Amino acid sequence: MKLTPKTRRNIARIVPFAVIWLVTGWIFILVETAAMGTVSPDSPTIINLTWTIFLFASISVIIVGLLFGFMELVFVEKLFRERRFLSKIFSKFALYFLMMLVIITITYPIAASFESGLSILDKQVWEKFYRYLGSVTFLSTLLQMACSMFLCIIYAAISEHLGHSVLLNFFTGKYHSPKEEKRLFMFLDMSSSTAIAEKLGHTRYFELLRAYYADLSDAIINHQGEVYQYVGDEVVISWKYKDGLKDNNCIRCFFAMKRGLQQRASYYHEKFDVIPEFKAGVHLGDVTTGEIGALKKEIFFTGDVLNVTARLQSLCKEYQAELLTSGELAQQLHTLEYFKFQSLGNINLKGRSGTMEIFVVEEN
Repeated sequence: MKLTPKTRRNIARIVPFAVIWLVTGWIFILVETAAMGTVSPDSPTIINLTWTIFLFASISVIIVGLLFGFMELVFVEKLFRERRFLSKIFSKFALYFLMMLVIITITYPIAASFESGLSILDKQVWEKFYRYLGSVTFLSTLLQMACSMFLCIIYAAISEHLGHSVLLNFFTGKYHSPKEEKRLFMFLDMSSSTAIAEKLGHTRYFELLRAYYADLSDAIINHQGEVYQYVGDEVVISWKYKDGLKDNNCIRCFFAMKRGLQQRASYYHEKFDVIPEFKAGVHLGDVTTGEIGALKKEIFFTGDVLNVTARLQSLCKEYQAELLTSGELAQQLHTLEYFKFQSLGNINLKGRSGTMEIFVVEEN
């Protein structure tokens, strides 16, 4: 079964939670094993470490991490989205802590059963569990889980604000040194944004933008795009060269976003008395990519392709077009029977020497 881009992205976002739990779990196991040298191996609350117990513990923390990530992605982040940062952190922590207590109640008796060879329903297994709840070992376990949860919550917060792919690039150091690569860009701008902002006022306009960007997200993800920047009412979307051309993702993404907003038209009409529309320019070319900034680091693209794409987007109003693309990109797209490309001829773009053939793109 072929996974959709959104499913692959969600898996990539969930896996780091499992890695965090596994690594912190191993660290605490090693620390506790070292500390066991001063504790009697016959202690009634300690489960002696064997390879079976180690394997069980590793599998358990991986499952807990995956569950943690799944809940964060599907439920918890949405539940606390409107809260302030610190309130969100503490609320998440309290919820997950209660969940961890339930997991301890399930996993400890199973581990004790493995160690003793007794049935999980045996009285001795549960007596050991009750002694464990009042022991230093239990406090140590709570500390481990608290550390794992805290790291996961902080990771989730940073990932949400920077974006998963950007955060991954920072961790791997992919762009620590500038690299040249070929990319596609789309500059997408809300139509009549100034008039809409004047009509709604700053607060309601901000709410509109938040809903608008959220509704564009699924189409971007499903067509393998990455949000490079939000600039006011404009969003800059980027694709790796192969991803953008594959199945005409860069063009299909535009019309998918358009359909997504049309499906939400009644919501925007009822809440804002406005149905947002947009126009866009798409182009491809070489860029230099790297980390930049002294007080704040970010992944930065620079190259003529960004200037050209911005110019294409600005020409949409002049030519009364929703989507303009360069001839260079149009020549590299595949199976165009779903789209109609109408040439506007060779046009001299502002601030650029020479001319470029430009196409209006529409759905058939």
